Amino acid sequence: MTHDSKSDARPISRRGALLGLAAGLAAPMFVPRSVLGGDGHVGANDRIRVGVIGVGFRATLLMDQLPEAGQLVALSDCDLSRAAAYREKKQASWPIYQDYRDLLDRQDIDAVIVATQAFQRVLPCLHACQAGKDIYAEKPLSLDIHEGRVLVRAVRKYERVFQVGTQQRSMEMNRVACEFIRNGGLGEIREVRCVNYPGPAALPREGYSHFGVQPAPDGLNWDVWLNQAAWRPYHEKWRGSWQDTMGGQMTNWGAHGVDQMQWALGMDDTGPVEMWPLEEKSYQNGMFNGQVAMRYANGIELKFMQPDTGPWGGGIIIGEKGKIEINRNKFGSNPAEIATELRKQIDVTEEERKWSDKLALWQARWHLQNWLDCIRSRATPNSDIEAAHRSVSVCHLANITRFLNRRLRWNPEQEKFEDDQEANAWVARPRRERYALPERV
Repeated sequence: MTHDSKSDARPISRRGALLGLAAGLAAPMFVPRSVLGGDGHVGANDRIRVGVIGVGFRATLLMDQLPEAGQLVALSDCDLSRAAAYREKKQASWPIYQDYRDLLDRQDIDAVIVATQAFQRVLPCLHACQAGKDIYAEKPLSLDIHEGRVLVRAVRKYERVFQVGTQQRSMEMNRVACEFIRNGGLGEIREVRCVNYPGPAALPREGYSHFGVQPAPDGLNWDVWLNQAAWRPYHEKWRGSWQDTMGGQMTNWGAHGVDQMQWALGMDDTGPVEMWPLEEKSYQNGMFNGQVAMRYANGIELKFMQPDTGPWGGGIIIGEKGKIEINRNKFGSNPAEIATELRKQIDVTEEERKWSDKLALWQARWHLQNWLDCIRSRATPNSDIEAAHRSVSVCHLANITRFLNRRLRWNPEQEKFEDDQEANAWVARPRRERYALPERV
């Protein structure tokens, strides 16, 4: 396998059904007949046919939890062995594709679950928009802020139902707590605290030859796995959380925790305006882990300062009337009476309790159900792409602050740093030519 842009693998732009990338996303494509019911949407009595792109650990959990309204039709993964293992486990006969575009070409697929790594995720989602598919995309949504915004524009242009896998937006405990804060239940907000999520590992000074070379496993297309990232010879250690492919736990778990804080503060369509390091050193133990603070335009400060003890799936919001700690599917307060009164508003069915108890940390069945319901109704899903993009952007901003280790000013409307060329270079990462984003959508 060659490592330059003229790889013998078929380039992304060569696709009859999916339009070229460098030339931009052109006019909307046909919507497959299978998508349409009598009113132009999925028929009320039809199961929604779902394909899956990226068949790793999280994808298998989602497939196991897919409600009865959805029907798995096909799988795709650049590592064929992963998809084959899941098919064998389920004793199923789904076709498996190494090139996800072959899956998107199928007219009997209405929607796709995209559960690749974050840095591999945006292009399949863009192509799914072009192909007329509705999308459930795992988090974190993006590797950088620019590609997230490009995806938001594509979703709006092609009028797709796009649910992001921040499943706490479909959990009743989280909804009630965030709504209470957003509606002024704590009075004036004085401070927000999140876990100081670890960042990605710094790239070795020796460069991409650091680990040496191993033969790629059978069935793995390593070029496709690397996606937008710079070429490097295969070694199993490159599949970890590195600075040019991952955002570390800051964007992984932070995509959940920060999303709850954005939701509670009513910031779903915006972000902070200023950020700065709280520690002199942001690079610790081989990773960018320094504490960071941010300020929103209304003066509220969010600080990544909580220890590893949590709450990983939320944060602590301190107001003039007390404080609330939000985590996944639970909350607590000081004074305790606040949480006691809020719990009286919780309306959870026995079936929801069964699934929540069974799946505990990974429960997403009701988030998937909301997605399927919205495919039929064309309503906005619980975790709409704009809100999810804004939440993970806060995480990206925290990492950028760590990388540069200085105070930064951010314009959330224009999504760029104020008069700071060095910082703006992090808004859009360099990409290999074969995996370039479209110039327009």
